[in-house]
Parts: sequence; C-alpha cells; structure tokens
Amino acid sequence: MFINKEDYRVVIGEAALKVVSQETPENIANAEIEAIEEISGYLRPVYDTIAIFSAEGEKRNRLLVMYTADIALYHLTASQPQRMGSEVRKERYDRAIKWLEGVQAGKIIPDLPTAVFEEGFTFGTSFQSNPKLNHSW
Repeated sequence: MFINKEDYRVVIGEAALKVVSQETPENIANAEIEAIEEISGYLRPVYDTIAIFSAEGEKRNRLLVMYTADIALYHLTASQPQRMGSEVRKERYDRAIKWLEGVQAGKIIPDLPTAVFEEGFTFGTSFQSNPKLNHSW
C-alpha cells in the first residue's frame, strides 16, 4: 500500500489507531483504498495517480502521504460510536481537502508526476459552442 503503519505516527498515536481501526487491518486497508480514490479524483486530470500511489519509501510525496492518512482516519472515525475524536479528524480532513482543491485549481503545484495523455484526449466534459444563428424572416 501507499501508506504504512509508520506513516500514521505523524497524525495519530498507535493506541488511538488501534481504537479507530477496531484493531482490524482490513478496516485500515479499506479506509486507505477509499482515501486514495478520493484523492485521485482531485489529481487524475493532471497527475499520474497510478505512478503516485505506486511509489514506495522516500519516492512518495510526504505531504500526500500525510493527507492520505488523514483522509483514511477520517473515514475510519465515521464508523465509531459517538464519532470518537471526530473534531480533530474533521479538521485534518478539511485541511487535506482544501489542499487538494488548491492543487486541482492550479494554485498549488505539488512535486508529483504528471499524467501523459494521448493526443486528442480530453478529460472530463467539454462543450463546443456553435456559431450564433441570425435568422431574418
């Protein structure tokens, strides 16, 4: 996976991680997959998300590692009774999303591999406007 147990130490203590994950590695793995897909939705139009999330060790963007952990933890806390610790997780999630929106808008340029698309490929929906028609009757 893109992030590992050591990466979580930056954003949560080991005991707290055990609580929010219900000590189930599958819960953490599922939350990480969800976080990666959520982040990819912001990055995919410009960045090579396959290369980004395939990177290992020091080849990973450290800020993106932290935000991936934050988003995964946010999803894990959503399943907790009384949403234990949700204020901190929500605050960190919001900060991660704000950063991703800045990247998406081109206001923040992270050090990430860019996507290479075939010529003529467009991402998303494009609209073509027809010339204005003037009819004289």
